[in-house]
Amino acid sequence: MTTKQYTLSWQNHSLELGEHTRIMGILNITPDSFSDGGKFFALDTALAQAKQMIAEGADIIDIGGESSRPFSAPVSIEEETRRVVPVIEHLAKNISTPISIDTTKSVVARRAISAGASIINDISALKLDPNMAEVASKNDVLLILMHMKGTPSDMQMAPAYDDLMGEIKGFLADAIFRAEKAGVLKNKIIIDPGIGFGKTVQHNLYLINNLNEFQDLNVPVLLGPSRKAFIRKILVQDDKTEPKPEHPLVETGTQATVTAGIIAGAHIVRVHNVANTCATVQLVDAIRNSVLT
Repeated sequence: MTTKQYTLSWQNHSLELGEHTRIMGILNITPDSFSDGGKFFALDTALAQAKQMIAEGADIIDIGGESSRPFSAPVSIEEETRRVVPVIEHLAKNISTPISIDTTKSVVARRAISAGASIINDISALKLDPNMAEVASKNDVLLILMHMKGTPSDMQMAPAYDDLMGEIKGFLADAIFRAEKAGVLKNKIIIDPGIGFGKTVQHNLYLINNLNEFQDLNVPVLLGPSRKAFIRKILVQDDKTEPKPEHPLVETGTQATVTAGIIAGAHIVRVHNVANTCATVQLVDAIRNSVLT
């Protein structure tokens, strides 16, 4: 399958998408994220991790100050700002890699952009804060719109769909429409089907296998399967327990889902382990783009 190609240009950044898969490195400045909560909560460890991911091949650093794991509780605007802005300020002065702010709050997004972020990653696709689109349009930043059924506090309470692909595509098409209506240019929008956000194991597997169905929305597709619960549920151990997010088997599972996602049409993959993903991407892109001469 041929993946659509795009050129994203914003502020002083540019990314070619399609021929080569881009990697977004996850940096959670939280005490309670499902995989690495508390690990990079201190400023020095967060900065060191960001610089390591860039050295390993990250094309974007995605910084979040509020956990979106299932059943998580929200944090205040001021607390989220306190967590992310110092990291963004320091990084923006020392790196040229684009910085993404993972937030559902327009005030946090605006403060992050002032500090040096140039991408907004909104897991609510403008549902939780309609002012987000205006912040994006006024600041010439990229806007990532993700599908989520419900909110992090209730999204995994027996999620059900009458038409999985139709409902998610309709949701994202509506989000794109609302973003454009608020002044965001379509060539600055990316969509994310929201792996793990209000989906069962089978929903997630089907979405990854059928990412190509989102191509007719005519925007790039981001996939974020890294260390998600559906991987751990499939890799349940002999003693019937799920491996921890950091278990080597889960990392292998993540790379398998990244591979399947790229083949199915993902333009960007959002991951915790950039080094392993960089190797995966190099090989899968080489296979996907191979021609006989």
